Amino acid sequence: MSIFAQKIDTSANRVKTDFSIPLKRIGTLKSKKATEINSSNWIIGCETLDRDLTDYEQYKEYLVPLGIKKLRMQAGWAKTEKVKTQYDWAWLDKIIDDAHQRGLQPWLETGYGNTIYQGGGGINLSAGIPSSDEALKAWDKWVAALVERYKDKVTDWEVWNEPNFGDNEINTPEKVAELNIRTAEIIKRIQPKARISGLAMGHINVKYADTFFKTIHQKGKMNLFDNMTYHDYVYNPDANYGKVAELRLVLDKYAPQVKLRQGENGSPSFGGGNRGAIGDYDWSEISQAKWNIRRMLGDLGHDIESSILGIIEMNYGATSGPITKMNVKGIIESDTSKRAIRPKIAYYAMQNVASVFDDQLVRIKDLEDTHNTNATIGKGEVRYNKGTDRSLAVYAYEHKNSKKQVFTIWNNEYIPTSSNATRNINFTVLNGNFENPVYVNMLTGGVYEIPQDQYSVKGNKYIFKNVPVYDSPVLIADKSVIIFK
Repeated sequence: MSIFAQKIDTSANRVKTDFSIPLKRIGTLKSKKATEINSSNWIIGCETLDRDLTDYEQYKEYLVPLGIKKLRMQAGWAKTEKVKTQYDWAWLDKIIDDAHQRGLQPWLETGYGNTIYQGGGGINLSAGIPSSDEALKAWDKWVAALVERYKDKVTDWEVWNEPNFGDNEINTPEKVAELNIRTAEIIKRIQPKARISGLAMGHINVKYADTFFKTIHQKGKMNLFDNMTYHDYVYNPDANYGKVAELRLVLDKYAPQVKLRQGENGSPSFGGGNRGAIGDYDWSEISQAKWNIRRMLGDLGHDIESSILGIIEMNYGATSGPITKMNVKGIIESDTSKRAIRPKIAYYAMQNVASVFDDQLVRIKDLEDTHNTNATIGKGEVRYNKGTDRSLAVYAYEHKNSKKQVFTIWNNEYIPTSSNATRNINFTVLNGNFENPVYVNMLTGGVYEIPQDQYSVKGNKYIFKNVPVYDSPVLIADKSVIIFK
């Protein structure tokens, strides 16, 4: 670990807030290392290494303890080929080899362009794609060499980052689709079992996506892709699922078998102009942490694989483009020297999510809100009543072996705040399956006893009284499905 870095806090009070409820705290979630988890829904962003805006050596020790196995990063054509036809892989070898040795799984993106070639495309965010014959042939050779070099350590690939972002006139959906096809064909030729993500849309533009998908479909090449990815930064992380559903409907017209992957999202820890998406808001470490875990658990509730930007703050100060200051979406604080200073609250909150929601929990898909809590429902159905007229996000899961349940609940009406004030609701579950239910605050990791006078059971009907909820996820979970100390 860097001599500058603060050690990761593993104490029960690692997240200090003024959250206070009249329930007895009985412990704190125990984090899991990435190596203790077989698989999960999560990806952590390790972006901008190709542009030297971050330093992998500074944060590498924080990756395994976070509990997330997949890492998203750019492969950096321009950083690798500074002289035509000469590749210097030393910088990327060091990163990929280290991640692989730690049991982590890089998701590697081919990009950006390379200005040593005329028409070689840009090298920053909002860059145009390669366009000249010479540059495209050089791109093909670099992609082939990249995949050949890392095919034993990388199986997950992406083609280009946010082609629809910015004001360039090069990246038409048709041309970007063609670049996606030629790149995916090279990858598949060398690594037939590769998993490839296309599109990487910077914000959801349904018209752009439709043309992109249609172009690939008409050429009969949709079979090359496992995912289509999007990055839709919104102030309220629960506010864009309608647009995601629209995107899903468009993709279904051409390739219903291809999944959507949320490939990059996150929140700043403080506000300010020129710091990247949604930076112009009064964020705090608490609201950042709430945003990130709401995005993670909202995506999980929609069966969408989810990537959070990013592991550390990114020093954009020396670059030209739409971001000209430190991008403070990282979950580790940094500075202009790119050193890792300390984990933020979001780091620990995401640890909490990763420790609970791995492949041992299966989403209960037949879940609906009901006003009739005396209804008779089918054996495989689960219903709930939230006992309030306020809008809440509610998703449910069961352990794949024991079938014991977990419910995630939060107020999804507004942008996450820095307040930790709660309001009580009554929460009823039909076809519930709890032996010893507990209450968990996912922000702090605090686990609380639900006293017997605050819940009642009639057959498979559970009524929980005075459940504290707020704008950050809480759980009603069977004690057996969480690990705490």
